[in-house]
Amino acid sequence: MPQSTRRETLSVAVIGGGMAGLTCARTLLAHPEHQFAVQVFDNGREPGGRTATQQRDGYQFDAGAQYFTVHDPRFRRAVDAWRAAGLVAEWNGRLCVLENGIMSASEQKTRYVGVPGMSAVARHLASSCRVLRKTQVTHVHREGEHWRLLADAGTELGCYDVVVVAVPAPQAMALLGEAPRLATQVAAVKIVGCWAVLLAFAQPLSVPFDGAFVRDSALSWIARNNSKPGRGNAECWVLHGAPEWSEAHIDAAPEGVITWLIDAFRQATTCHIVKPIFAEAYRWRDAVPTTLLQEVCLFDPVLVIGACGDWCAGPRVEGAFVSGLALAEQILAQEGVK
Repeated sequence: MPQSTRRETLSVAVIGGGMAGLTCARTLLAHPEHQFAVQVFDNGREPGGRTATQQRDGYQFDAGAQYFTVHDPRFRRAVDAWRAAGLVAEWNGRLCVLENGIMSASEQKTRYVGVPGMSAVARHLASSCRVLRKTQVTHVHREGEHWRLLADAGTELGCYDVVVVAVPAPQAMALLGEAPRLATQVAAVKIVGCWAVLLAFAQPLSVPFDGAFVRDSALSWIARNNSKPGRGNAECWVLHGAPEWSEAHIDAAPEGVITWLIDAFRQATTCHIVKPIFAEAYRWRDAVPTTLLQEVCLFDPVLVIGACGDWCAGPRVEGAFVSGLALAEQILAQEGVK
């Protein structure tokens, strides 16, 4: 697709409704001449990816991303706008490091969370996008100068001028078969899974912290979810399995995962933890990028297809945002838009 100043509408398919995909979609739609018609496809009930908030039996949990920090000035501008709109707030929870029952101070930094859940930002970004939920794109085929998308059982999802693949790298590989240069680059990415255990208790737990990075344990992180702004008063905790432990038990039965990680919780906190009144295990099969790309995003200007995600720019909410923004900028530059 040669550079031009043409003004006809270009159709864009964004596969993935997490932070990277929604940021890319919103950036394209924000162009003042409205040159892009964007359709977002997401296989979840609600967009947000790992920033999704889980509602279970009246309890609320940030099952994936726990908070985010800010370094990039472009992300800073976005976060400032979200704060002004009441979508995010600082989390001033008491954080520490736990190792073999010994508690030490954690790194001091400003941490932000979505309000009333981590999914608040994704819902905001999705509010001005066309999002087709519960739809998993399984095939992306090149037909002439366009891309044809198919879902399960060969369901047609339409033809598009531009495709953005904004899903975890293993899923992206399956969609980039007809963009071999990009597929080869994505193949270098390594991602491991994570088990999350969601717990609710009848009374607050007697521990002197609200979140902890856990060392030398089956756990990597524990957090009192209700210590975050806007979460309510119910005593809810999120436990994240350590990457190595989660990967070794990725196909384990949820009941066993709950038992193992509650035991690890007791050992890490050296606290007698009463029986929870709610417990559920949630598996993130593609959770933590361990080998990243050096590129902030991928784009093939000839085939007009690209990929973005936190496996490009860094395994953080900010990384996903920056990657989606960078891909949108490359698409705009490709079209001669300044």
